[in-house]
Amino acid sequence: MISKDDIFKITSRAEFDSLALDVFKFQFEHNKVYRSFCDLLYKHPSDVKCTSDIPFLPIQFFKSYDVLSTVQPIEKTFSSSGTTGSITSKHLVTDVKLYEDSYTKAFKHFYGDIEDYVVLALLPSYLERDGSSLIYMVNDLIDKSKQTESGFYLNNIEELAHTLKALETKKQKTLLIGVSFALLDLVEQFQLNLNHTTIMETGGMKGRRKEIIRQELHQILQTGFGVEQIHSEYGMTELLSQAYSKGNGIFECPPWMKILTRDTEDALTIQRPNKTGGINVIDLANINSCSFIATQDLGKVYDNGHFEIIGRFDNSDIRGCNLMAL
Repeated sequence: MISKDDIFKITSRAEFDSLALDVFKFQFEHNKVYRSFCDLLYKHPSDVKCTSDIPFLPIQFFKSYDVLSTVQPIEKTFSSSGTTGSITSKHLVTDVKLYEDSYTKAFKHFYGDIEDYVVLALLPSYLERDGSSLIYMVNDLIDKSKQTESGFYLNNIEELAHTLKALETKKQKTLLIGVSFALLDLVEQFQLNLNHTTIMETGGMKGRRKEIIRQELHQILQTGFGVEQIHSEYGMTELLSQAYSKGNGIFECPPWMKILTRDTEDALTIQRPNKTGGINVIDLANINSCSFIATQDLGKVYDNGHFEIIGRFDNSDIRGCNLMAL
């Protein structure tokens, strides 16, 4: 049986690849939805010799099926945002502690001890709905920071600006995590000069503003906050792990997560690095659901395993595999 310790003790690519193959065999045997998908592709564990041979479940399956590799009771259901009347994805989580371990260990891996930070969250569009995995994570990080100034902000951005300036005066390490449109609202009203604060955007105009390219967004935020880099978080409802960018939109995964790209014309073909393609994610923390997911994001993976997100497929762009629409 694969344990949490196995997942979070990975120290090399060889260890990752070995455990990924073990997780594939486990989920092939215990996940009915994933097994059916593999059977349709005539992919059996005997056919899978390396991670690029593993079938990646289209992320749309989380909208229509209960994607589970365990019969343990469900502790938490995370759901994606969606327009009125649209079908949203749901991630059935049977071990919330595993999710907590994943984001806590990942934060420590990239940023150090959470208790060193005041955590300020500007996530109004997420706070306004139930079931957000991002809100769950940030709320827990706020608690774990054990700092009295840590907390959520909804529309009270004047108070947030005042708090940021006060923390800056104290030279307090601070993390401000926010959605793009809310961060833009803040810098349009207040000019800040922050030397001790990490600004982390989670993407998303959510219909509040015209979409702009990442470079333009980051330039506006860099100027408005007086910082050299804008950090980013890459995560989604269907994953229990996140990748982080410390600038220029280049993301890095924690040791138990890996990004590959698939050919945009042939969804079953994994590409070599440095080519733009559909983003496939291996998230070993998803041991109880599915660790191998084909997303609707477009991106590029570099030789060192770092990656960038370039855009998204629309439905007409998903070619080469009719199984994507099953």
